[in-house]
Amino acid sequence: MKYQIHEDDEDTRKAKVGDVMSIHLKLKNSTDSVLRDTQKEGTPMKLILQVAPFKGSFEEGLAMLSKNDSATFYVNSDSLFSKSMQAPPPGIAKGSDIAFTVKVVDVQSEEEFTKAQAAQQEKQKGVDDKIITDYVAKNKLATKKTALGVYYVVNQAGSGANAAKGDVVKVKYTGKLLDGKVFDSSNNNPQSAAGVDFPLGAGMAIPGWEEGLTQFSKGGKGTIIIPSPLAYGDKGAGGVIPPNAVIMFDVEVVDVKKGAAAQAPGMAPGGR
Repeated sequence: MKYQIHEDDEDTRKAKVGDVMSIHLKLKNSTDSVLRDTQKEGTPMKLILQVAPFKGSFEEGLAMLSKNDSATFYVNSDSLFSKSMQAPPPGIAKGSDIAFTVKVVDVQSEEEFTKAQAAQQEKQKGVDDKIITDYVAKNKLATKKTALGVYYVVNQAGSGANAAKGDVVKVKYTGKLLDGKVFDSSNNNPQSAAGVDFPLGAGMAIPGWEEGLTQFSKGGKGTIIIPSPLAYGDKGAGGVIPPNAVIMFDVEVVDVKKGAAAQAPGMAPGGR
């Protein structure tokens, strides 16, 4: 392992296999070109520390660090990509070293991480609820709120029973941020313009999407407003949905096929 320690906090415990590490990472090739920089992305990456797959691996370096430490590790590209069974991407020369510069933001056990995540989500739900209620009041929307905290308004009532877990719904939709910026729409693709088939309860989408659709029946039209913990959380998505963003969908439920989820091949927006 070739490495350089920049900061060493001796008062915090070193990471061990199974710990969840939050780190900022700057990745450079042998010509000093930056391949990735999470500082510029704005959010630390989280990973579970694994057993080092080979001598001189990135994981071996991470196991040397604790919270607040920073270091640069130089990992041989041949070793890295031969073990991962992947071809080196453009910009990585055969036999060269890849520089991993790491700043450790936090080190937590799995239990500590789970508790912290739950606490953060509860806090964020309160923040988002205030954002949503202000938006609803400003736009004079006649919304209702589900038990999970999803807001919705039915502009046109459908017929029959509401969609439920195990059903397949065909939905036309437009996904937007609260400022009106569209990030996805079934109208973007001719194949989905008539609606997207989606099995409810199969875990194929963000929780708020599934929760919201259960408030509609066949022919129903309306809007679903989803707090960030039930959407894309503190990671955001696709470079178009910021971290901790409340999102909304204008929807039209074209059809509801009761109990047909097992046969449905489709995928809805918000896929995990």
